[in-house]
Amino acid sequence: MSSLDELLNLSLEDKPEIIAEYIWIGGSGTDLRSKARTLPGPVTDPLELPKWNYDGSSTGQAPGEDSEVILYPQAIFKDPFRRGNNILVICDAYTPQGDAIPTNKRAAAAEIFSKKEVAEEETWFGLEQEYTLLQKDVKWPLGWPLGGYPGPQGPYYCGTGAEKAWGRDIVNAHYKACLYAGIQISGINGEVMPGQWEFQVGPALGISAADQLWAARYILERITEIAGVVLSLDPKPIEGDWNGAGCHTNYSTKSMREEGGYAIIKEAINKLGLRHKEHIASYGEGNERRLTGRHETADMNSFSWGVANRGASIRVGRDTEKEGKGYFEDRRPASNMDPYVVTSMIANTTILWKPEGSELILF
Repeated sequence: MSSLDELLNLSLEDKPEIIAEYIWIGGSGTDLRSKARTLPGPVTDPLELPKWNYDGSSTGQAPGEDSEVILYPQAIFKDPFRRGNNILVICDAYTPQGDAIPTNKRAAAAEIFSKKEVAEEETWFGLEQEYTLLQKDVKWPLGWPLGGYPGPQGPYYCGTGAEKAWGRDIVNAHYKACLYAGIQISGINGEVMPGQWEFQVGPALGISAADQLWAARYILERITEIAGVVLSLDPKPIEGDWNGAGCHTNYSTKSMREEGGYAIIKEAINKLGLRHKEHIASYGEGNERRLTGRHETADMNSFSWGVANRGASIRVGRDTEKEGKGYFEDRRPASNMDPYVVTSMIANTTILWKPEGSELILF
């Protein structure tokens, strides 16, 4: 009699078929759903994949009397769980008539990134995803005493040791799985609050940065499922004198990376300041609990920028100032933000949007 582990590790390399795990965003806008199907052979281009459907009434995305939602494959990654030629497929969702459903934010983002002015600027994004690992049954941070608190913040950021770093095996498993999948994961680190970690995706071009972040989130949720730990993207999982969780978004355009780019960067920051309220409204749920002006954040009700200032809305690096070109970091997005919304909104505001009349100049 075979054991479960033996069956899970059963090799299918002598079979021509592959398994494709179709992944989409559920009705909350942050939950990930997936289901698998067998395909006759290896696939490397999402255009070669068949569309599929699911019951939208069970995900809060369609009424019961007209529940069919259609999945359009958009990006392919190697499957680190099944391995071989098996794949993960990032999809977005449409009505049978071909209209993007309300929770499909990718469709609108794709329109922005496909515009000539945006495509020519070769937008690069680096996304810093912070997250918290919670004990499964009590929803309390991993490593924290039940009903109690660890020592104050200070030793945990990039810390080492059994009393400072909790969940490292999960983090390292995720790091390797993302590299295997083909995600441009550029690093990991322990965060300021114990039980909280960060991984970075990018720099990646345009909408692919958002596709990769969603794929990385899916892989992380699968790994925490295996480990019996809960993944939280809440921007302020623990109230009080503890850091929240964000998804700082680093951004540059071709013009910003060339000589004279610093002036383009300042012009872009000026535009972001003029549309601060619109961006804040689209940067994640519960962000008001995080953006208080404390714990390395700017107050959400005001806009600021500065060189090497982690308490500002926008941070410009010392190297960028020194070299007169480079990138900047938008520190406002929450950990649960939709990367399709945030990346396309930044591109839209800084490249496509033209302020009308005489607007406030910040510089």
